[in-house]
Amino acid sequence: MNSSSDQPVPDTEGGVPYPFSLFGLTGKVALITGGSRGLGRRMSLAFAQAGADVVVASRKLDKCQEVVAEIKETTGRDALAYACHMGRWDEIPGLVDAAYERFGTVDVLVNNAGMSPVYDDIADVTEKMYDSVLGLNLKGPFRLTQLVGTRMKEQGSGSVINVSSTGSLRPTGSIIPYAAAKSGLNAMTEGFAELLGPEVRVNTLMPGQYLTDVSAAWDMDQTMRMSERLHLKRIGRPDEIVGAALFLASDAASYTSGTVVRSDGGIP
Repeated sequence: MNSSSDQPVPDTEGGVPYPFSLFGLTGKVALITGGSRGLGRRMSLAFAQAGADVVVASRKLDKCQEVVAEIKETTGRDALAYACHMGRWDEIPGLVDAAYERFGTVDVLVNNAGMSPVYDDIADVTEKMYDSVLGLNLKGPFRLTQLVGTRMKEQGSGSVINVSSTGSLRPTGSIIPYAAAKSGLNAMTEGFAELLGPEVRVNTLMPGQYLTDVSAAWDMDQTMRMSERLHLKRIGRPDEIVGAALFLASDAASYTSGTVVRSDGGIP
């Protein structure tokens, strides 16, 4: 009997030579929360370019529609815009129903929606702020994975990507609720990986600092000084998240589950 390592590998898939075909998403459907801006927008476009149909979800429908229009115009893939507040438990089933009604399946789920409000003094953190941060960054991904991940397991395959933050590993005093939520998300990844396996892979994608629209609110002088501590000594560009995201979403990561893939420039 031949071992699995002795089995021949395919030469091509849809005309794309192996191993590049491993990173393709042709015939797949991806649901990306927070998909209308920043890293979520970049992943939405990249997944469509890789062959997937995409559900773009965020709180602002018009922004989702802009990304959907761009996907259709530049890639020819189908896409659905859906407005949903991911911190509100009862809104999430509507998003899931809309995705399955339109496409019949969800093969890749990216829990990307998040927020980290700025505060100058820990005394300024109110219960409402705390609950909002934990709701969007942790409760929403749980609820969506609860609904979509179980359907993926029933259909026999799927990939869930939880977008965390290096703040969960190196928390500072200015992001305590956010860091706590993202640390919880890291733990949730491992729990769902065990629960939904072997059919469904669940992984954490952990970005560091990226120059997106969110970075407009940063103290850039301080940010640039801090970036000098990184191994690459710079801040990331939005397109640099694509390789790691495609890896986790695609068959290239077929033996990867319950782990963390960092894309952070090398935090010390």
